[in-house]
Amino acid sequence: MSDIAFDEEVDITDKVCPLTFVKAKVTLDELEEGQILAIRMNDGEPVQNVPRSIKDEGHQILKLKDNEDGTYTLYVKKIGD
Repeated sequence: MSDIAFDEEVDITDKVCPLTFVKAKVTLDELEEGQILAIRMNDGEPVQNVPRSIKDEGHQILKLKDNEDGTYTLYVKKIGD
């Protein structure tokens, strides 16, 4: 279990780039400023690209957690509305 409380969760392990970021961004856009989104993603391209793209959008990356099963969970705080 996570040590970070989150408001919403999205699983993008069934998506491939660039749909990984698109699905994460759509979910993030639905949140209120200051809310936390947990994004579950596969290792590889998503871990390399999604955090960078979200940071470029102006949101705050809180943590990238290795789930030790080939997936990661990225915790993002929505900044701005």
